[in-house]
This record gives sequence, C-alpha cells and structure tokens, in this order.
Amino acid sequence: MKVIATAKSVRITSRKARLVADSVIGLPVAEALAVLSFTPRHAAKEVAKVIKSAAANAEHNYNLDVSSLRVERIDVDQAGIMKRFIPKPRGMAGSLFKRMSHLRCYVTDEEPEPDRRRRSVVAMPGRSGGQGSTRPAATRRRRPAQLRRAQEAATAAAAAEEEATTAAAAEKEALEVPATSTGDEIETSETDALDPGAAEADAGEAEADAAQDDEEKD
Repeated sequence: MKVIATAKSVRITSRKARLVADSVIGLPVAEALAVLSFTPRHAAKEVAKVIKSAAANAEHNYNLDVSSLRVERIDVDQAGIMKRFIPKPRGMAGSLFKRMSHLRCYVTDEEPEPDRRRRSVVAMPGRSGGQGSTRPAATRRRRPAQLRRAQEAATAAAAAEEEATTAAAAEKEALEVPATSTGDEIETSETDALDPGAAEADAGEAEADAAQDDEEKD
C-alpha cells in the first residue's frame, strides 16, 4: 500500500533537494533517515521531515508497521519565487531570487521488483545488509592507473598464453616420427647425396658383379 506525504513551499531549491532525495530512494525508512542524518546538506533536513511525515501517516492512518516501509520515490517540484533586491553601486539594485520547492514522498510496504531491488548501504541493527557501494564491482569507475595496470596484466597474460601454445606445438612436431613401410628400406638419390661413402661402395659392388658375369661367360 502506498502512502503519501507532502511538504509545500519548502525554502530550498529544487536542484539541491533532488540531489539529496535521489540518494535514499529504495531504502527502508529507518535506513533512509540514518543516511540523511549524516548527509552534510541543508536539504537533508527537509527531506527527512517529509519521510517522517509519510511514515507517520502510514502508521496512524492505515495501521502499517513502520519497520516494513520503504521509500518508493520522492518528487521535487518547483514552487514560488520570492524576489528581493539589494543595493548595488551607482544607485542600482541587484535582484535576489529565493526559490522554493514542493516535496512529495511515497512510502510503501510492498516488496520491490527483483530487477529494481536495491542493496542496503547502511548496516542497521538486526539486518544483514552490507556496507559499501551498491554498484557491482565490474561497473565501478576505475582510476587511470588501475585501468593501465589491468590492461598491462591482460596483455602479459595473452603473451604468455601464446608462447605456451607455440612451445607446445613445436614440442609436438619434434616428437612426431614419420611413418615408413615394413619392407626393405627405400634408397633415394637424396640419401646417396647425403652419404657419399655408401654410394661408392654400391658402385664397387656393381662393378665386381659385372666382372664376375664376364668371367662366367668366357
């Protein structure tokens, strides 16, 4: 159930009020008030007042449990402007615009949607919410030095992996043995060129065989 509280003509500009209001949207009422109590901005007091008013309306008018309420959203609209003037040199007058805002806070006891659920940013008593940033580590803003170190580490890892792959391929090629037939060894001209002694021995044997054949014929 949604409960609304409105604060009209608050002496704060809309821009300053929105900066504070956006920081507590989605948080439980108790945690939102705790965050605002340590926020060093003048608008934090006005935003805390309207949140307390909405929680009180839910408790007294609709019998809702305050501990189950969370801040669904806070609308900040521009209100009237009070125009004042101050003296300036040479008899002139300077204008001052004192702006005001309308604050409207919505609190509810319904559970948020899974894709819009926000992690607690304050460790409250009796709750298991963690502290720190609500953004995932992968999406947090990094400094240039951190980015440079991450890029260097990625480049080194890629180079090491490439070297390991090359070494493994070379070792595999060295261990491979070419397949040969099971019969007699095939002699080629390349083998003779590599072993000249064997070629001369074969030529001598051929000459001896030819001489023996001639003697037998005679």
